[in-house]
Amino acid sequence: MAEANDNRRAAGLLRGDTLFVDLDLRMARWYPEAADGAFIEAPVLGEAGRPPQVPGPLLRVPEGTTIVARLTNALTDSTVTWFGLSTRLGVDSVLVRPGETTTVRFWAGQAGTYAYRAQAGRVDWNVREREQAVGAFIVDAPGARTGDRVFVMNIWGDLVDSVTYRNALAINGRGWPYTERIRAARGDTLRWRIVNGTARPHPMHLHGFYYRILSRGDGRRDSIFSPEERPEVVTELLPPFATMAMEWVPEREGNWLFHCHLAFHVVAETRFTPGMDHEDHLSGDVARHMAGLVLGIEVGPGPGALREDRSNARAMRLLVQEGRRRGRAPRALGFVLQRQAPPARDSVEIPGTPLILTRGQPTDITVVNHLVEPTAVHWHGIELESYSDGVAGWSGAPGRLAPAIAPGDSFTARLTLPRAGTFIYHTHLNDIEQLTSGLYGAIVVLESGPAYDPRTDHLLVVGWDGPADPPRLLVNGDSLPPPLVLEAGVRHRLRFVFIGAVGGEPFRLLSDSTPVRWRALARDGAGLPTSQQVEVPAVVRGWAGQTFDFGFLPPAPGEYRLVAGDPARPLWVGRVVARERSP
Repeated sequence: MAEANDNRRAAGLLRGDTLFVDLDLRMARWYPEAADGAFIEAPVLGEAGRPPQVPGPLLRVPEGTTIVARLTNALTDSTVTWFGLSTRLGVDSVLVRPGETTTVRFWAGQAGTYAYRAQAGRVDWNVREREQAVGAFIVDAPGARTGDRVFVMNIWGDLVDSVTYRNALAINGRGWPYTERIRAARGDTLRWRIVNGTARPHPMHLHGFYYRILSRGDGRRDSIFSPEERPEVVTELLPPFATMAMEWVPEREGNWLFHCHLAFHVVAETRFTPGMDHEDHLSGDVARHMAGLVLGIEVGPGPGALREDRSNARAMRLLVQEGRRRGRAPRALGFVLQRQAPPARDSVEIPGTPLILTRGQPTDITVVNHLVEPTAVHWHGIELESYSDGVAGWSGAPGRLAPAIAPGDSFTARLTLPRAGTFIYHTHLNDIEQLTSGLYGAIVVLESGPAYDPRTDHLLVVGWDGPADPPRLLVNGDSLPPPLVLEAGVRHRLRFVFIGAVGGEPFRLLSDSTPVRWRALARDGAGLPTSQQVEVPAVVRGWAGQTFDFGFLPPAPGEYRLVAGDPARPLWVGRVVARERSP
């Protein structure tokens, strides 16, 4: 039986400046969820004399180490290709035939976070995934701290029949709710290394806090950021077999999540054992509405006491409504902000009403559910109390967990707004159906003073019209929108919000066929350092759960195209018209 590897023990024996390690690939039963649940019989990495593991044994050495690795193919019917067991900056492969052993000797190379893997035979990625035999390979710089945690994502998948695909998605060998619970005290500094051991991209999102990226790795090299250049994000994309080192401080107590923001990687339907069906969602079974690539973080008390004055809190009322079906989505759902009189029960806004808030102004938003099923709202990127974070059955703390919002019921989220920027609010229950039917919207937090001016401040909220893949994109709820009109000679702010089920489509602002230039201003609601606020070609590739702000100054009257995807075969096209400046 394969063990779930928490990556706390390094494999092999270090003698002087040489690590000796004996690895093999063998058939084993992997239990990707409960230890006594369903299992997969698959090739799994192991260290000689020890149980095999998912992810594979942790290789961790100081920079300058020579590694002597003995590699055994214990399979009887497949040649195994080993990747990543070579000096960094290169990635070589080693072939080992069935039943044979070979030894490789190499210098570890550049310090960083990497992956190694073993692949049995050929894999047709269109019908199956075999990424359970992947492990972390860490090279520590001299004097580096080694108390950080290492988390590796693995995927196994296969067709059950002509239409049904069965997944096992895991972090350190288990999928939610069986993943390890990370425990910390308020004020701790947490340093993590994240390894994408899969052939799929994963935008990794942290609830309630920002994290700083210390380095990014692509398999060949690890790019280390200087302290003043470290990106501050709530969602970071990890391409296939890429890595990152990150650091963050949990400043508030309670339960939080770190997870992939691709809906298909975290919803209950992706569970290896049978997931939820539509009737389960209607019942509001909050204990089973997530699966897969999700880590739970439990933050306990720390030194000092947090106090918050909410005596001047602003009150808002947000209605969750269903209207007449439109487009390809299974339903038409929307968030509608109550302004004066309550709107009609079947009125919807897709995307939801933009919420324009003020930095430093505590805001209480009462969400009223007019649907026939439960829902929940996550305030994505907002630094707030855990109970209001919006994960039904998890947010809060033991003894006081936030409920799902039942039909006809309401829930008041208490938002704190420590920074100005562009954020998101969206459903966090029955995600694929509710999200692709319209339950998402933008949040703009402004500095106190001037009001939001839609003449120069423009929201571009990108979602999906239904769950089909390839997606039909909607921008501001429309697949064929009216032109966006800008005043020439005036600097405009373009706020991109990406909240489809997956994402990753590049958007280009084109003059003829050439991208114009715009100035990068912010990402995920965090302003970029002044040194990074530079003019760049007008191309942005946003994944689910990311926001980007750009400054654009149309130099003269004219027309532009905003194009999603390949300009030759675009997924979505919008017109941008620059007009003469008003006198």
